[in-house]
Amino acid sequence: MKTVILAGGFGTRLAEETQAIPKPMVEIGSRPILWHIMELYGRQGFKDFLIACGYKGDEIKAYFNSYFYRHNDWRINLRDGSREITKQTTPDWTVDLIDTGLNTMTAGRLLRLADQLKDGAFMVTYGDGLSNVNIKELVAFHQSHGKLATVTTVRPQARFGAIKLDGDEVASFTEKPQTESGWINGGFFVFEPKVLDYMIGDDMPLERKPLENLAKDRELVAYRHSGFWQPMDTLRDKRYLNSLWDSGNAPWVLDTEE
Repeated sequence: MKTVILAGGFGTRLAEETQAIPKPMVEIGSRPILWHIMELYGRQGFKDFLIACGYKGDEIKAYFNSYFYRHNDWRINLRDGSREITKQTTPDWTVDLIDTGLNTMTAGRLLRLADQLKDGAFMVTYGDGLSNVNIKELVAFHQSHGKLATVTTVRPQARFGAIKLDGDEVASFTEKPQTESGWINGGFFVFEPKVLDYMIGDDMPLERKPLENLAKDRELVAYRHSGFWQPMDTLRDKRYLNSLWDSGNAPWVLDTEE
């Protein structure tokens, strides 16, 4: 099953970073957040990627173009230029890097990839959000209900501490808990090819008419994920994700390949 990663937006809310590079290339640890997302899928057996590039897409293409050389160890004969790998650590992913337009919206980017997505169900997610969602369970859930689309819904962590009152007394205080109500779109979609019929033109966001009409037609089902989920919308978010990575216990990292 192919996985599309929407990686073409301008990332204006993270302008401190995205003036020079596209948002999916902003690093968590020493790797772009895009790599972390792909690692989540790859370690669960989904290794066929389509990267929908747009703003500063050449930076993404350059990264993967040199990936094989940068992340393996080499022995090079400087006399004749021959080389051989002495240690290979690169994953067995297939990555299609496709320019889907500078100003194209999210549904428009998928529509531009339609010819490569028509043969069966495919997955889609955003290039700026991390989670520990179980992709195999997500796919199995999608296959079980027979509808056209599945969206992973999440309850994000509150930005501020939660206080429950008993009169004027504080009955309990919880620092930045997970919200108790209000499921939101967390990305990590599974779509049947017919979903593309709900999309028209470059200027259509996935999150408006396509998902709204799928819901209206009762063809959109929610996969509830109560585990870790965190977007990288601001510099604060980037710092938080880096602190999790630096702790050595980042919740989106799987221990072993499944």
